[in-house]
Amino acid sequence: MIKYTLLIPAFLLSILCIGQNAKKSSWHITADDIDPTNYYGVTVANGMVGIVSSPEPMKVKDVVLNGVYDNYQRGRVSNILKTFNHVNLDIDIDNQGVFSNTVTNYRQTLDMKQAQFITAFDVGDKASVTHKVMSLRHLPFTALVVVTIKAKKDLTFVTKSTIQAPDHLSDVRQFFAHIDRPHVSFPLMTSVADSPSGEKKVAASSTFIFPEEHGNEPHVIHEDWDFNRHWAKFSKTLKAGETYEFALVASSLSSEHFSDPQNEVERLTIYGRLEGKERLLQRHKEAWEKLWKSDIGIKGDLRSQREVRSALYHLYSFAREGTPYSLSPMGLSGLGYNGHVFWDTELWMYPPLLVLQPGIAKSLLEYRFQRLEAARQNAFAHGYKGAQFPWESADDGSEDTPVWALTGPFEHHITGCVGWAFWKYYQVTGDKEWLKEKGWPVLREVADFWASRVERNGPGKYDIKNVIGANEWEENIDNNAFTNAIAKLTLSYATQAADILDTKADPDWAHVAANIPILQFPDGVTRENATYNGSMIKQADVNLLAFPLQFIQDRSQVKKDLTYYETKMAPNGPAMGFCVLATLYAQLGETEKAFDIFVKSYRPNAVPPFGVLSETAGGTNPYFATGAGGMLQTVIFGFGGLEIGDQGVIETEKRLPKEWKALEIKGWKKR
Repeated sequence: MIKYTLLIPAFLLSILCIGQNAKKSSWHITADDIDPTNYYGVTVANGMVGIVSSPEPMKVKDVVLNGVYDNYQRGRVSNILKTFNHVNLDIDIDNQGVFSNTVTNYRQTLDMKQAQFITAFDVGDKASVTHKVMSLRHLPFTALVVVTIKAKKDLTFVTKSTIQAPDHLSDVRQFFAHIDRPHVSFPLMTSVADSPSGEKKVAASSTFIFPEEHGNEPHVIHEDWDFNRHWAKFSKTLKAGETYEFALVASSLSSEHFSDPQNEVERLTIYGRLEGKERLLQRHKEAWEKLWKSDIGIKGDLRSQREVRSALYHLYSFAREGTPYSLSPMGLSGLGYNGHVFWDTELWMYPPLLVLQPGIAKSLLEYRFQRLEAARQNAFAHGYKGAQFPWESADDGSEDTPVWALTGPFEHHITGCVGWAFWKYYQVTGDKEWLKEKGWPVLREVADFWASRVERNGPGKYDIKNVIGANEWEENIDNNAFTNAIAKLTLSYATQAADILDTKADPDWAHVAANIPILQFPDGVTRENATYNGSMIKQADVNLLAFPLQFIQDRSQVKKDLTYYETKMAPNGPAMGFCVLATLYAQLGETEKAFDIFVKSYRPNAVPPFGVLSETAGGTNPYFATGAGGMLQTVIFGFGGLEIGDQGVIETEKRLPKEWKALEIKGWKKR
């Protein structure tokens, strides 16, 4: 059985202090009884390179590159690229290999504050080993591994650094060189390969950082094992009581990022090597300290604090300011949903980032802006004007949904979600120049799409027919509540943007918005679609009109819809749907009911040994970042009382559950 414990926030952690301080920290998640057959790895990432943990000593499971897609799995569509595993290490002590079944006191820890994954173990009575992995925040393509070996007896160890290609890469080329200068000398190991289709080239390189002065460092030997794997190794003899620490710096990128990936990956690894371990650690630490200035502090409930901070850590890890890349539902934790970009970004993960890290939120919008032309082409292909954003987006912004999934051609509310997110950025920042250059072009195209998408059947009957709404179990339906509401909103946002920019709005936008219907049952409950009659639903749809859309603001209507649809929610639906209910109950002042729904929305989804969130209870997918976004919205906009409006972010009264003594949302700013 997996035990969950915590650690003190110290950089150098011994096995003893890990155990003694386990219950005192909200910054660490530790597993100390690991079952390799029931193990779901946790990710260290920097918004560009995701490194997923393994139960095996000194190994990682996967390395995922952001923004890189190729066709190599299901559905005849692209998949985010899993690349070289370039940070694996092997260690032999006195000619005995170190494996999970040959070590004791085995413990793995995610240090969220400093974004490092720490494995600690004993090798019999011979040595204690600590192994730390970081995807460096300040160097987007570079990772750092630090290994500390404390000898209990006289011993000799051999360490191998391996670069191994996954099976789907082809034409793998392996290189080894020695960089020799008067003041420094070190080996450089590199691998280069083609992506499955041959359209992309990927490269990885690594080198050791030793503590010895130039000329005294260990001798490194290079060996080719096969066409897909090679390694560099060294040996070292220690006396009893001696401690030896070395590091591995390794980079990974592709032709998506640089036109010459092999040369650039080697340059970056050499740069990291000559920066040195201490400078790399310090700058990585400083970058995360800056991120954590935007944090959520909860007093009185250590478990909730740790879980909320884990959600923040993962969103911060999976996205990066200053890039044109977005967030997929599973972030950089694996290949779930092919790494594609859905409405999950704009409606679920984006709002917490918009409040706490607007620079990162801006990058998510840049991804959409750079693919606006592809959205125009998609609208043209479907007989509409403006821009129709794809349900699943990958590299070039064209539709990348598997053909068998009807969501691709019919889940049109994604276009409204994109427009909604663009307007929210302007509301929060008041950046008029950005609105002119980026926001307005998107909002204009979104409005033109909806004006052409409606069927004009008379006053109040500008119907939007044959769609799939947020509740995807209802297919090819008419006048879906969520779709119609977000169409009305984004039409009005485009008009507002035009007024702010002293640009003439198309008067048809306001006319269309006024005539799109929102259906109701005879008792006044908002009807999910024209044919909906009370069946079980996959996730919230109507309730989204109250939050986050704020389309329905009348409290009695909000409560009426909430009471009706809460009973229709499938218990095995995705986490974020229940977060909507929790947020609304908190906003209505029913905080204890809100808290009960809140914890039930994600705690049953946690998988061992680190509480990684799956999409649903009993699920086994990689980390479900969409669910993290949903739960953070409940904390920020439900219990925390923050709201986004035309004046920016404003603070209203907090509504805390009795379990929480205090809640502080740090780092958000007023306009």
